[in-house]
Amino acid sequence: MTRALLVSLLCLLPPATLMAEDILPYSATEKTLDNGLKVIVVPTGFPNLVSLQIPVKTGSRNEIEEGKTGFAHFFEHMMFRGTEKYPPEEYQAILTRAGARSNAYTTDDYTNYHITFAKEDLEKMLEIEADRFQHLRYPVAAFRTEARAVLGEYNKNVANPIRKLFEVQRDAAYTTHTYKHTTMGFIADIEDMPNQFEYSKVFFDRFYRPEYTTVVVVGDVDPERTVAMVEKYWGDWKRGSYSAEIPAEPPPSGPTYTHHEWSTPTAPLLSVAFHGPAFSLTETDSAAMDLLLQLTFGQTSDLYRRLVQDEQKVDFLVPLNAEDEDPSLIDVLCRVKDPADVVAVRDAILAACAEARTAEVDAARLEEAKSFLRYSTAASLDSTEAIASTLARYVRFDRDYATVNRLFDLYARLTPADLLEAARTYFTDERLAVTTLAHGTLDPAIAAPPSLESMARSGAADDPGASRFLVKRSASPQIVMKLMFLSGSADDPDGKHGLAELSAKMITGAGSDVLELAEIQKLLYPIAGGFGHQVDREMTVFTGAIHKDNLDRFAS
Repeated sequence: MTRALLVSLLCLLPPATLMAEDILPYSATEKTLDNGLKVIVVPTGFPNLVSLQIPVKTGSRNEIEEGKTGFAHFFEHMMFRGTEKYPPEEYQAILTRAGARSNAYTTDDYTNYHITFAKEDLEKMLEIEADRFQHLRYPVAAFRTEARAVLGEYNKNVANPIRKLFEVQRDAAYTTHTYKHTTMGFIADIEDMPNQFEYSKVFFDRFYRPEYTTVVVVGDVDPERTVAMVEKYWGDWKRGSYSAEIPAEPPPSGPTYTHHEWSTPTAPLLSVAFHGPAFSLTETDSAAMDLLLQLTFGQTSDLYRRLVQDEQKVDFLVPLNAEDEDPSLIDVLCRVKDPADVVAVRDAILAACAEARTAEVDAARLEEAKSFLRYSTAASLDSTEAIASTLARYVRFDRDYATVNRLFDLYARLTPADLLEAARTYFTDERLAVTTLAHGTLDPAIAAPPSLESMARSGAADDPGASRFLVKRSASPQIVMKLMFLSGSADDPDGKHGLAELSAKMITGAGSDVLELAEIQKLLYPIAGGFGHQVDREMTVFTGAIHKDNLDRFAS
C-alpha cells in the first residue's frame, strides 16, 4: 500500500476512529479497600520518580452551614501541622531529607495533597501521609495561628482585582448553592474562624474519611507491592457516616449585573458569565461547552482576533468552564484597556453568544478543536507528576482511573448539533450574569445588556465586516428596507461631535460620483421613492421605501 493511498484511506475514517487510542495509555491497578478507600496505581515507565496524589472530596461545596465557610481551605493549611508521631518539624525534615516536593490546593469540590519523590521513599511517604490523615492533632493556639494566616491569605488574594471580581461574581450569581462563596469563604466567617476550634474538629471528622479519599500513586512503581503498602498504612482508617446535603440552586432568573468599584487605578475587568452545566460523562453539555467556548472565544476565534489583535480593545480574553460537580458558571473574562469600551466589548461577547445559538459550527473547525484539545493534553502529560496531577483532577468525581479517557471519548463523539444544543440551552438571558470591576463607575448602559434574541435578530456578530439579512413578509405592496450599522454618536471623535449625524445626512441628502442630488430626486419622483436616516447613540439606520412594482428601478 502506498503512503498516498494510506493517507487517503485515513482521511475517510471518522474522527472517533482516528482518536480511538486512550489519552492515558497506561495500565492502572485499582482497588477499593474494605474501609472505602480507593487506591489507583499507575506505572508510567518514567524511571526513578513517584508522584503521590491524594484528592479528598471536600471543597467549598461542602460548607453548608451558615457562618462556617472556608474550612475546606483551612484544612489545606492545618494538615501540615503534624501529629503526635510526626510533629510538623519531623514531618518536614523527612520531606527535606528525601528531596520531596510537597504541596496542596483546594477547589470548589475537592482538596488535593500531592508529593513527588524518589521511588525508594514510597513506603515512608505512604506512612507519613496515612498518619496525618488519620491522626491529625493541633492545639488551640496552633489553630488560631493558622486561622489568622488564612485571613492574611484572603487579604492578599482580594488585593488581586481578578480574584475580587470572582468573589463578587459568585456572591451575586448564586442565591442558595454553596458555590455562592469561593474556596476562601466569606470574609465575616474567616474573621470569626479563630473562634471555631470545636467546629474545626467536627468538619475534619466528617470529611477526612476513607470513603471520600483516593490514593493515587503514579510513576516507577510495582502495583502489587504498592497496593499492599497502602493497605498496611491506610487499611485501619475508619469509615465515616456523614453525608452533606448540598442545597440546590433554583433556576436562574437573570439577567443580572454587578459592579465592584476598585479603590486604585486599574484597567476594567469584564466577566460575561452564564449559569452552565455540571460535569458529566453521560450528558454532552459540559464537554460540548468546553469546545464551544474555545471555538467562540479562544485564541483562534474571530472575536479574539478582533478584540485582542486587531482593535486591541482588550489585553486578554479567556473562556472558562469550571467542570464542577454541580451546575456552575461558564465565563468569558477579559480586561478592557479603555473604560469607554466596556459596553461595546460586552455587546461583542453577547453577539458571539447569540451567533452560536443561530447556526451549527463548521464541522471542520470542530474537528480541529478536538484535535488541538487532544494533542495539547497529550503533550502536557510528559512527566510522572503531570500524569498524576491530571488523574487527581478527574478521579475525584467517581474515583475511577477511566474518567479522563471516557471524557476524551465523549469529546471525540461530539457533533456540531451537540454544540448548537448547548449554546441554545445555556446562552440565554435568564442565565446571564455580567460582572465588572473598575476604578470608579462605568457607562450606565453596562447595567442593561441587550437581549440575546435582539442581538441575533439585529445581526450583530463578532466579525465587524459581516452582513446579516432579515426578511419579514406581509400583504402590503409597499416594501421597506432598513440598513443598520453598529455605529452612532458614541463613536464621534473628541472635538468632532455630530460627525455620525453629518455622515448619515451626506449619504441621504447628497449626490454621488455618478448622479448629482437633483438627478437622484428626479428619478425618485415618478416612483415615489424615499430614503432617510436616523442616528442614535450606538447605531445608524438608513430606511428606504418603495412600491413593489418599482423595486428594480429603486434598487438600481
